[in-house]
Amino acid sequence: MRHLAAAALIAGGLCVTGCVPVLVGAGATGAVMASQDRGLEQGVDDNEISLEINRKLAAKDGELFKRVSTQVQNGRVVLTGFVRNETDSAAASKVAWSVGGVKQVDNELQTGNPTSFSEKADDSLITTKLRTTLLADSAVASINYSIKTIRGTVYLSGIAQNRDELNRVMAHARGVSGVRNVVSNVQVKS
Repeated sequence: MRHLAAAALIAGGLCVTGCVPVLVGAGATGAVMASQDRGLEQGVDDNEISLEINRKLAAKDGELFKRVSTQVQNGRVVLTGFVRNETDSAAASKVAWSVGGVKQVDNELQTGNPTSFSEKADDSLITTKLRTTLLADSAVASINYSIKTIRGTVYLSGIAQNRDELNRVMAHARGVSGVRNVVSNVQVKS
């Protein structure tokens, strides 16, 4: 119940800047979360975790905040992006672990320079192609997967219905032109 109250307060507060888009966006987001296997409450919890990690990263180091992306599914956090050094990588993990509700942190951060504009475009195309392929495959509950692509490496997180579904998703990812590697942080339903 506290989650719904928080969502209502946020939506109400944002109404000052334009109610219809906020309410439609919040409604669509809520409908997606309710449709996922993790459910609406877990989806809200995951969003709160992600927001808190991002808030703490920004407070600690603005550059770290800009370089680190977070994906959260069922309290499992996946950190992706490029950081300046291993010290920054460890700091990002420490921040993630400091947030309540975090059950696991998968640090997939790489050291070095962020991706270029053309690499971002290529990565976006890979993600879009994979998302489209998953949506078209009736044997895959595509709504349960989160996809992030960085320099041709596809990072998957979410919940697979079973091992066969996960194998299909992995095969689809490997089949997309430009994919160099696939990293799965997907949980298989028990």
